[in-house]
Amino acid sequence: MKKALITGITGQDGSYLSRLLLDKGYEVHSIVRRAALEDPDHRLSRIRYLLDDIHIHSASLESFPSIFRIVDKIQPDECYHLAAQSYVSYPFEDEFSTMTTNINGTHYILSSLHSQKPDCRFYFAASSEMFGKVHEVPQHEETRFHPRSMYGISKVAGFDLTRNYREAYDMFALSGILYNHESPRRGFEFVTRKITHHAAKIKLGLADELRLGNLEAKRDWGHSNDYVKAMWLMLQQEEPDDFVVATGETHSVREFVERAFELLNLDYKQYVVEDPLFYRPAEVDILLGDASKAKTKLGWEPEYSFEDLIQEMVEADLELLKKKHNL
Repeated sequence: MKKALITGITGQDGSYLSRLLLDKGYEVHSIVRRAALEDPDHRLSRIRYLLDDIHIHSASLESFPSIFRIVDKIQPDECYHLAAQSYVSYPFEDEFSTMTTNINGTHYILSSLHSQKPDCRFYFAASSEMFGKVHEVPQHEETRFHPRSMYGISKVAGFDLTRNYREAYDMFALSGILYNHESPRRGFEFVTRKITHHAAKIKLGLADELRLGNLEAKRDWGHSNDYVKAMWLMLQQEEPDDFVVATGETHSVREFVERAFELLNLDYKQYVVEDPLFYRPAEVDILLGDASKAKTKLGWEPEYSFEDLIQEMVEADLELLKKKHNL
């Protein structure tokens, strides 16, 4: 039985990935902060239904000794490093924490694996935010990086660390450059979940407006459940390589809003306010990925459409709010 170690298992990707690996017969281990174990109802909510099937270990990505100890104990065959401080707007307020956590955490895991389990296959969750101020559209694996946030900068550093361990130590270490991917399990601080949740609240009479930043920003949006399958496929290849994972379609925030409200028979123009307060300090205007390499070499294709994604999120938020407020 293969052993997999996942960081960031409490997030949307971690929850979908852990289910995928369990279904494939893996023994799944995860690293979580002690605070999560002390507040499981809130912090472990996405994986609550999996707790009897996975192994949870308390550690911090800011502590090399704790990471080293767990890698030595588990001896994983595959490691999926998903954990990061990932709310793109927040890092401008706490840029030092973002850089420290994201860069050092990646380095600690790679170093621990190199020392204790060098044949472990390592996946780094890179991001389309690394392209930032894009130099070409669409972006592919050879497109130059120009990050516009501390999060994006930290991901470029993680990408380079991963590549360096692959080249310097012949480790099976690679990066998945994933474009925006969402689901009903997305955190409320992310714009897509903010949209679907507020649209549902307005429909139920629990809110009367939604304030957003730049409605014209364009993104390549997919579903997390599709993207974790690409992660797994990458680690099953004969040789390590980096891949862009994207739908190849771009849609504006305005389109996302319009379709979410349409599903609830609402006119978004009556409720949505564009507020400069929510603009990013350095805006990323358009991200559009070319996943030709992933489709050719991995045989990966997204199953969810843009419309499918929004409908699932809206319906899930509507049911969540009805249950919460006994409606």
